[in-house]
Amino acid sequence: MTPIRHNSSDSDPVLDAVRDCVLAVGVRRTTLTDVARRAGVSRMTLYRRWPDVRTLVGDLMTREWIAVATGAMPGRRPGTATRALLVDGLVAGVAAFRAHPLFQKIVDVDPELLLPYVLDRRGATQDALLALLADALREGHADGSVRPDHAGRQARALLLLVQSYTLSLRTMTDEDDPELSTGAFLAELRTTLERTLTP
Repeated sequence: MTPIRHNSSDSDPVLDAVRDCVLAVGVRRTTLTDVARRAGVSRMTLYRRWPDVRTLVGDLMTREWIAVATGAMPGRRPGTATRALLVDGLVAGVAAFRAHPLFQKIVDVDPELLLPYVLDRRGATQDALLALLADALREGHADGSVRPDHAGRQARALLLLVQSYTLSLRTMTDEDDPELSTGAFLAELRTTLERTLTP
């Protein structure tokens, strides 16, 4: 699977600073002045790249989410079919997103930031993830491990599925009941993905 060359190790002191601010106080209470001070740059330097905090947070989310997704994808293993790698990566990705401190903070404090990407339009992160998924699906078509179909449509269907688990899983889990725990639902996701992708 072709990696996306963009991850949280990409050093950008401004994005690092806004991440720290959001983790400390949430998006609504983060200001460009706070970010500039924490990053050690002037406010004018920020305004040249970002007109407001939301745009800056959007770039931060793109960096962080792509790093989570690509970090969850397992490396190549001899004799392992693409479908197995893809399913492992998607299930691990859902778990990693849900555990990510920035994701947790936004969901808990500023969930409205995510609504446009759920209800109205795709964002840069979603487009990057769709490209990653489509490439993996084509490899799965080629090695015979993934049901052949339109790779772009399959990628969108997979992203819809894992987004729903990522964003809504806690509304369905009951950690006091092993049959309804997060782990049980991730196992259910694995089964769904396997059955969706198997030729």
